[in-house]
Amino acid sequence: MIRDGAGKTALVTGASAGIGMAFARILAGRGFDLVITARRTERLKHLASELESQSGVRVHVLPADLARPDAARQLVQSLEQQQIAVDMLINNAGFGIAGRYRDISWDSHSEFIQLMVTAPCELTRHLLPEMTHRGYGRVVHVSSVAGLIPGAASSTLYGASKAFLISFSQALHSEQRGTGVHVSALCPGYTHTEFHEVSGTRQRMNRMPRFLWLDAARVVEEGYRAVMRNQPICVPGLQYKAIVSLSRLLPMGVAHRLVSSR
Repeated sequence: MIRDGAGKTALVTGASAGIGMAFARILAGRGFDLVITARRTERLKHLASELESQSGVRVHVLPADLARPDAARQLVQSLEQQQIAVDMLINNAGFGIAGRYRDISWDSHSEFIQLMVTAPCELTRHLLPEMTHRGYGRVVHVSSVAGLIPGAASSTLYGASKAFLISFSQALHSEQRGTGVHVSALCPGYTHTEFHEVSGTRQRMNRMPRFLWLDAARVVEEGYRAVMRNQPICVPGLQYKAIVSLSRLLPMGVAHRLVSSR
């Protein structure tokens, strides 16, 4: 594997499982030193030991709960104190809330927005100026196909937050043109991770056709290639490219009814 990350450092949020862990492994294999963050400290330490042993890179473990309003700023302060310059930012941390919007407490919705929208914006704002100054940077916002199709019931804020990240990425991609900083939104469909166990939707997801499921390593590899090529949006998998294209060809009302009938 080409080690095009040699001498560079990547920050991966939500690195203790799923797509975040897959990103950490692929980036380590590419030669990036890493800063990995999530809530589960022991998982992060185990992953750091594995990556340092297998890939010969340096891995900094900085546990953080980015659903807390002060967490992103504290994470940036830790980076500054340790004089770690971040060349690639993977905004991946996230979770889902199962249930209708009216039945979920505002505290839960507020934490969700903090983690899924505010934290990625805040980390990007803190790290983007130095990337621009150095003339090199890579920013990946892990979004979802859910952000490219009409919103679905019981996933009220999920699709909305992912749509925000897509639009945010497109705007930043345009702003950063010619600076050496690439910005991309990675938009996978159903992916084999712990996400659905945590969100309490595994039983429903088990009824989905097998051809819709993607492997996390494949998703990340496509996302990595996309940001290195400076593609603003990456939709892994031919099946999801087709679904997104079809949803855009259909009249808005028809597409909405199809999603609502799931």
